Amino acid sequence: MPKSNSLLLQQPKRGLRILVLSSYSRSLTNFRLELLKSMVRAGHAVVAAGPEDDPEVKADLSRIGVEFAHTPMARASLSPVSDIAALVRLRRLMKTIRPQVIVPYTMKPILYGGIAARISGVPCRCFLVTGLGHVFSQASLNTLKGRAIHRLSVSLYRRAFAGAKAVFVYNDADWADIIENSLVEDVSIIHHVDGSGVDVDHYAFVPPPGEKPVFLMVARLIRDKGVFEYVEAARRLKRQRPDAEFLLLGPVDPNPAAISLQEVQQWAREGIIDYLGETKDVRPFLARCNIFVLPSYYREGIPRSALEAMAVGRPIITTDLAGCRDTVEPGVNGYLVAPRSVDSLFDAMSALADRLELAAEMGRHSRELACRRFDVHLINEILLDRMGLSNSKSPSQNLASRGSRQRQAEKCTTTGQRLSGMGRGISWRG
Repeated sequence: MPKSNSLLLQQPKRGLRILVLSSYSRSLTNFRLELLKSMVRAGHAVVAAGPEDDPEVKADLSRIGVEFAHTPMARASLSPVSDIAALVRLRRLMKTIRPQVIVPYTMKPILYGGIAARISGVPCRCFLVTGLGHVFSQASLNTLKGRAIHRLSVSLYRRAFAGAKAVFVYNDADWADIIENSLVEDVSIIHHVDGSGVDVDHYAFVPPPGEKPVFLMVARLIRDKGVFEYVEAARRLKRQRPDAEFLLLGPVDPNPAAISLQEVQQWAREGIIDYLGETKDVRPFLARCNIFVLPSYYREGIPRSALEAMAVGRPIITTDLAGCRDTVEPGVNGYLVAPRSVDSLFDAMSALADRLELAAEMGRHSRELACRRFDVHLINEILLDRMGLSNSKSPSQNLASRGSRQRQAEKCTTTGQRLSGMGRGISWRG
């Protein structure tokens, strides 16, 4: 909670008081730092709230002029008592801060932050739908419990989104579900953006190692991220290419579908994967690999891990599903595989394991695509403009800036012919 003498409890001279809500404190610095910086540069006073009281996050935010508010919230819990308690805490926080704008992202901050903001009379409510959540997946709707949770979620989303200024979605599937389930009263408030973006200067191009295939998967350790499929494909490929390495990087997660640390350690003992744990800086591990893999069937927005791999210059193997497919131009910078299919994943991984020169060429196209489409500064300009928080005099200035950035991105462009291949269940286009 901000201190009683906090400057953020006062009206800034030329901006607004903004409250950004997260369900994982470290995501504020890992995924939203550039957006928070943009808000501060535009003259706004910003408080960022998260459930873990993380001293490193607090220090990192303080360095850019953002104040941290510890707001406990169980992001994986289905307990009504826990959720009501979170709603009460958020209401209390808003009463203290008196924000004029709230920007929640991920499911629970959107639901309970949105409802608390309506109760508190926050005039400007903008939502970043990084993914509507597993409850909107077909797998969830196939069970009685899943359908009940889906109905409840639809009701809560409608309450949270009522009267919103803007709802930003990262993929067409979430857009369609919002429309189909009538989650908003006015569809004109929905805006499609290309994910949270990536800082292509921070994630600079690194030439890939060329001696042997080194695969890397970066994800939270939950089943729906495709961890089992990755391990099984690695097990098969290891028989063909004993020299290949298969790296797995990511934290253990409280999600009900989490994979235990004991399972992961057993795979490592078998010599299938090398588990790298969790890190604050993924760049050294991206530099170590030459092929990036994310066989996720989780309801993704646009996966940040894939964007970071693209910026560094790695080919992407991921699933042909909403969000993930946005990171791949099939046959150009990677391959799309069938979800939940070890066969399809194995074929794609095998194809690049045997053709590292092709993998390197695809990686150069990944870098070009990251610069052209997913530059975080371009995306943040669009977000602030649509939220009414830009310090530009008019949207045209943002568009001019966008053009400038696109011209700068030409420096990243790699020329070459479209690449093609063939394989079982893999999406290729010549």
